[in-house]
Amino acid sequence: MLVYASTKADFLYDVHSNVIDEKILASFERHLGHSTSKNEIASWRNSMIYMGQVLADNEIPGDAGVAIEYKLPQTTKRIDFILTGKGHRRQDTAIIIELKQWETVKATTMDGVVKTFIGGAEREVRHPSYQAWTYAALLEDFNETVHQENIGLQPCAYLHNCVSEDVINDSFYEPHTQKAPAFLRKDSVKLTAFIKQYVKYGDVDNIMYRIDKGRIRPSKNLADKLESLLKGNLEFLMIDDQKIVYETAQALAEKATVKNKHVLIVEGGPGTGKSVVAVNFL
Repeated sequence: MLVYASTKADFLYDVHSNVIDEKILASFERHLGHSTSKNEIASWRNSMIYMGQVLADNEIPGDAGVAIEYKLPQTTKRIDFILTGKGHRRQDTAIIIELKQWETVKATTMDGVVKTFIGGAEREVRHPSYQAWTYAALLEDFNETVHQENIGLQPCAYLHNCVSEDVINDSFYEPHTQKAPAFLRKDSVKLTAFIKQYVKYGDVDNIMYRIDKGRIRPSKNLADKLESLLKGNLEFLMIDDQKIVYETAQALAEKATVKNKHVLIVEGGPGTGKSVVAVNFL
């Protein structure tokens, strides 16, 4: 589901006119049927100013598509920012950008997991590159238009308030930053260059509209994928809290002994991904 959809030129006008947060909110309420928190509205206002600076380059076409808060099929998750257009060989492309307000980040010993101050406390959260990559992979898995029409997805993360790259781009997280590079506060020019690498021409074929209206593919069947799973292949992607639960359980399992056992109880309603976590453990 598309919340805010426009062209780059109109997006820049909305940012410059200081109405971008109002327009996103109005569209959000119209499409989702409810409002959102003041913090999220403030984050739109802040992040979109930075994205406006990144896109204010004449080599990024004005008729490139901009989509904000795109709801991923089969989930409650939303992609922060998508820029659509055509590459140098006229291939359809969508750049997925995960936006973060974080100022400081700490490393953990868990794969794809970092610590940052959020929601009034320091918490373990997904590395933004892991998050961007899994969102792109899920979109490719579930959306038939993306899959059949070979729309190229290029995920990345932009931490526009974060200064230190010691943690985010540490070699420990390299498997994820290779799939989805992470750009920090000082990297706005690099992010612009990354975008221009993949978007040369505008979105003249309504790429984002086609994605939004694309048929949802059936989810993977456990029985069909069991043999591949038992060979160690990754078949069911874990997103957001699923990844945190999985890595927490792995850490407990590694330090458990016969005399010092651990029990981890996972709670969650239907569709929150308990089975996905269990299948990955299997």
